[in-house]
Amino acid sequence: MAFTGDDFDRESELKAFDQTKKGVKGLVDSGITKVPRIFIQLPDVFPQRITPFHLPVINLGGFVSDRLRRTEIVKEVIEAARIWGFFQVINHGIPERVMKEMRDGALRFFDQDHEVKKEWYVTDSSKKMFYNSNVDLSSSLPVRWRDSFHCRMAPDPPNPEELPPPCRDILIEYSKQVTKLGCSLFELLSEALGLGSSHLKDIGCADGLATICHYYPASPQPELTVGARKHADNNFITVLLQDHIGGLQFLHKNQWVDVPFVPGALVVNIGDLLQLISNDEFMSAEHRVMSSSFGPRVSVACFFTTGTVDTGKVFEPVKELLSEQNPAKYRATTMKEFVQHSHSKVFDKSSMLHFRI
Repeated sequence: MAFTGDDFDRESELKAFDQTKKGVKGLVDSGITKVPRIFIQLPDVFPQRITPFHLPVINLGGFVSDRLRRTEIVKEVIEAARIWGFFQVINHGIPERVMKEMRDGALRFFDQDHEVKKEWYVTDSSKKMFYNSNVDLSSSLPVRWRDSFHCRMAPDPPNPEELPPPCRDILIEYSKQVTKLGCSLFELLSEALGLGSSHLKDIGCADGLATICHYYPASPQPELTVGARKHADNNFITVLLQDHIGGLQFLHKNQWVDVPFVPGALVVNIGDLLQLISNDEFMSAEHRVMSSSFGPRVSVACFFTTGTVDTGKVFEPVKELLSEQNPAKYRATTMKEFVQHSHSKVFDKSSMLHFRI
C-alpha cells in the first residue's frame, strides 16, 4: 500500500515522473533532499537477522575434471538448493575482468546524457531491449528506487545494433559466458536431483536468457525507499553479478539475511519454476534490495527464462522424482503462463498456489 493523503494525486505524480524519462537517477541528479511520495514504502513485518547466517559459497573449481570433487560439489548444491535457495559460486570460469567490464558497461549506459538515454526509454516490455525506471508503474504499489534496462538475449537474440553502444559488446560477451555457466549449474542441479546430468538442459531450462542491469541511486531517505520489493523469481535460476555496495537480502526462517559481497563471486538463486519441476525438492527464496545513502549500486541479473515467448514447451514435476509416497504437487504449465500469472501477483510467492494440485 502506498502512502496517501488528501493532497496526494498518485496517478498524476506517476505520470509526471514517467514522462520525464529520466528515472530515479534524474531525481537524484536534480538534487532532491526528500523522497517523493510515490516511492514511500511501508515497514516490512520480518525482522533483520542480527547473528549472520553463513550463506553457502561453493567452489566450482575441478567440477569438470575431478570426479571426486564433482561429487562433493553436488552435495553442496543439494544443501544450498534445498535449504537456502541462495548460494554463491567462485572459480566459476568467468574472468573477473569480464565481470568488471559488465558492471562498468552498465554504469556507462546509465551515465549517458539524458537526451541520448531517453531514446531507449519505453514501457513496452515485449521488446528485446528496453530501458525504464519501473515496469509496473501502473500498479498500486510504491515505486522502486531504481532504474533498469532489460535485454532478451535468448532465444532469438537481438542484433548488435539493437543494443546500446556503451555496453553492446560486453552484453553479448557476458551473456554468452553466463549461458555457459548456467548450463554447468543445470548439470550439477540435475545430478543433485538424482537425474542424468543433461536432464534439466534437455527439457529446456537453459533455452532462454534475460539480462537485466539495475542502477540503484543513493537515496536521501533510504529508510523510506526500497530498491526491489520482496519477491521470488519466476524462472529456473538467476545468476547475479553485484558490487560492493550491498543491499541484497533474502528471507530465511522468517528473517532477512544479507547476501555479502564476495570478490569474484556470482550469486545464484533458485527460481519458482525450478521449485515446481523439482516438486519442492529445491526451494526458491523471496528476496529484496534495500536502499542506501551510498551509491549508486549496480547489479546485473541474468534470468534463465524464455519469459512470455510462446515456445510450446510444457513444464511439470519431473516424473522420475515422483512416486506413490511423493505424488506431483503442481500441475503442468508453460513458461508463458507461469510468468504472466506471477506478473499478475506482482511476483509474490503466493503465485505458486495457482499451480498447486
